Amino acid sequence: MSDIIKKFKVCDGSKFSLKDYETDYSNDYKKEDAEEILAKLVQETADLQEALYADNRFALLIIFQAMDAGGKDGAIAHTLTGLNPEGCDVSSFKVPSTEELKHDFLWRHYKALPEFGRIGVFNRSHYENVLVTKVHPELLLNEKLPGIKSVKDVYKKFWKRRYESIRAFEKHLTDNGTVIIKFFLHISKEEQRRRFLARIDDKEKNWKFSASDIYERKFWDDYMKAYEKAIQETSTEDCPWYVLPADKKWFTRIAISSIISDTLKNMGLTFPVLPKAEKDKLEEAKKELLGGE
Repeated sequence: MSDIIKKFKVCDGSKFSLKDYETDYSNDYKKEDAEEILAKLVQETADLQEALYADNRFALLIIFQAMDAGGKDGAIAHTLTGLNPEGCDVSSFKVPSTEELKHDFLWRHYKALPEFGRIGVFNRSHYENVLVTKVHPELLLNEKLPGIKSVKDVYKKFWKRRYESIRAFEKHLTDNGTVIIKFFLHISKEEQRRRFLARIDDKEKNWKFSASDIYERKFWDDYMKAYEKAIQETSTEDCPWYVLPADKKWFTRIAISSIISDTLKNMGLTFPVLPKAEKDKLEEAKKELLGGE
């Protein structure tokens, strides 16, 4: 999978363009093999999670971003289902609450960061603040920002500072032991249409559909520009983006699991080695147990 991982990885945003990334790519993989491949990857990740916990020097933060119906929920469920829930936290970020709007835009995300030894998953993230707010800048007025009294006050310089804040936030985290993986599940507009129709036609999926989904779909091109700019501005060697084809859910999940597993393998995780005195105590305990006492 290493070649495929490299295909999706964006380390240098200056060279990034969404048009270079297909939404229906699946290489030579076949859908009928996907379940078996994914099961092996999930087990591999579960084993590595144990090493992450035992090592206790690093945390792993996995960020999922996508358009509506992009497959975030399903991807999280299928790729992380084999992990120990005691060592994994999933945080979903929706419209900021009244309390959250009393703080800077990164505050609620900082509160949800994983501890060392744990995996944290952000279903949407701080990137909403350069995606949704970029498409609908009127939302920025809720943030009580200095100098922003109307949409007319939102200039290019404002967005430049916000991208800088995100880069600084992520650099601070990586400098202090949190490894970050950022996934953009790249779905086509036509596939989104099919998934919306499926949600409407299936009574058990009606709850997943909202009229606002259709409204936001009208801004598709604006969102694509916002995603492209965000990825261009925040892709670095230490905090890369992975732009994954999302039209075929089964392949997207294989790619996600492969990248998570590969990232954990490259973290240099080790199990603690007991000092000699502690090993001696273990031997004494073993003797007592074998002696039947």
